Amino acid sequence: MSVIDKLDKQILSMLMHDAEQAYTDIAKKLFVSGGTVHVRMKKLRDLGIVQGANLVVDHGKMGYDICAFLGIYLDKSSLYDDVSEQLKNIPEVVEAYYTTGLYSIFAKIYCRDTDHLRDVLHDKIQKISGIQRTETFISLQQSINRPVDILVDETE
Repeated sequence: MSVIDKLDKQILSMLMHDAEQAYTDIAKKLFVSGGTVHVRMKKLRDLGIVQGANLVVDHGKMGYDICAFLGIYLDKSSLYDDVSEQLKNIPEVVEAYYTTGLYSIFAKIYCRDTDHLRDVLHDKIQKISGIQRTETFISLQQSINRPVDILVDETE
């Protein structure tokens, strides 16, 4: 038996598309009680499947006009944990991933402008011990930002 069932996936899918929905509204759409949705969500949190909720903000409208991705080369892959901990202290770094391929770490950062980007790269990121070099990719436009469709392969 699966850890989660079709109802769990339906609840998750609805909340992944709009986390502000009330459990009672979800319950009505799925023809279950609000208590059922509440109990299912508690189970999903306890299992670690649901790990929180985030507010989505338009960074550009908040004055952060540059979204950039950094390919980070490390001197040695064994330095990943140390470098990752130091990256956490840089507020402009919003995501970081340990990756295969050319880079040891792939990170996403937001900056106000190109001067701010230069300062973050030069004064913060490239001064971290263990970083050999970086490659920067400035995003011109985000064309897709969506959750995974967890119901696409549902056969129940």
